[in-house]
Amino acid sequence: MKQMLMNLMPSPSEAIALWWQRDEANSYDKLFLVLLALVICVGIIMVTSASVPVAERLYDNPMHFTIRHLVYLVIGLGASYVVLNVPVSWWHNTNILLLMLALALLIAVLLFGRNVNGSTRWLALGPFNIQAAEPAKLFFFVYLASYLVRRHEEVRENIKGFIKPLIVLFVLAVLLLMQPDLGTVIVMFATAVVLLFLAGAKLWQFFCLIFTGLAAIGVLIVYSEYRWRRVTSFLDPWADPFGNGYQLTQSLMAFGRGSWFGQGLGNSVQKLEYLPEAHTDFIFAVIAEETGLVGVFVILSLLFLLVSRALWIGNKALFKGMSFHGFLAYALAIWIGFQTCVNVGVASGVLPTKGLTLPFISSGGSSLIIMMVAAALLLRIDFEVRLKGRHAISGGPHA
Repeated sequence: MKQMLMNLMPSPSEAIALWWQRDEANSYDKLFLVLLALVICVGIIMVTSASVPVAERLYDNPMHFTIRHLVYLVIGLGASYVVLNVPVSWWHNTNILLLMLALALLIAVLLFGRNVNGSTRWLALGPFNIQAAEPAKLFFFVYLASYLVRRHEEVRENIKGFIKPLIVLFVLAVLLLMQPDLGTVIVMFATAVVLLFLAGAKLWQFFCLIFTGLAAIGVLIVYSEYRWRRVTSFLDPWADPFGNGYQLTQSLMAFGRGSWFGQGLGNSVQKLEYLPEAHTDFIFAVIAEETGLVGVFVILSLLFLLVSRALWIGNKALFKGMSFHGFLAYALAIWIGFQTCVNVGVASGVLPTKGLTLPFISSGGSSLIIMMVAAALLLRIDFEVRLKGRHAISGGPHA
């Protein structure tokens, strides 16, 4: 009897492995959390470094934008805590309500929004300004992931199933272009295209959608004077370095000064109010100037690993048959990755100027909060995927 009991008992190494597996099944993705924490810390440091001159001039307080950034970060952490405790099924079940809320926010900003630099994108709520496009992006991706689960076969086999979510995107795009905000439209369109492709849309539909989208963007640029000026200044910024090409030329000078190892943290010249939006949309130029090519490579590597881990979470969810979890994780990963590429491309002169923040790093209230919510949602997805596999890991439902 004693021998039988000893045979049933696991060895010390097996017990440790079993404990580790149980702990892994009940925890959040540690690598994703570490990468996220590192990127957020980089953001705090670089917002502080890039914003000191403009904060001192505007508010007589060099730490104004740092304090503001930290306040929004705390709000984002609070929102993340709530999201971590909400089942992913809630997002699936309320996707239509969230889509209606996105539409309401975009309409409200056109009716009651605050105009800044010629664009009406912000709703004022007391001391806070909410950029309606940020939650609208998140809510649209939730809707799209839910739609692809509910109408998966229809999307793959029927042209109507493929077009329906694009009609929703078109309505949102019209409201966004009235602000105007072409950058957000491009991010939403690119994410939707990739997600539809991953969901199994036919290849000819995929290419037709890309060509149609590119043609529409081309028309919007040609028939909009200020967009056309941005494109022409992007093609040759040095033709008008003190006019339309000013922001890009200053950004390129920051990259040039950075060289291999940078000028040192806090030693940027371009942030001394030569480069507009140095702590928001063009913070990557300050990073390049102060940390050089080495610093740029490190930060891009962190963001690449973060997006790759998010894609891995989505792949793991789909492998376990959790379709909504998988599609939503893919959507969030593509969104973060594509917006990063656009921001870096704009700052380095590869793409025309667009008002998109660098995820988790740029100073920005609504953008930072919504990105924190997206990260928390990815962690919740991973947690539920691990939880589903817990019974298999622990040896059964009664273990």
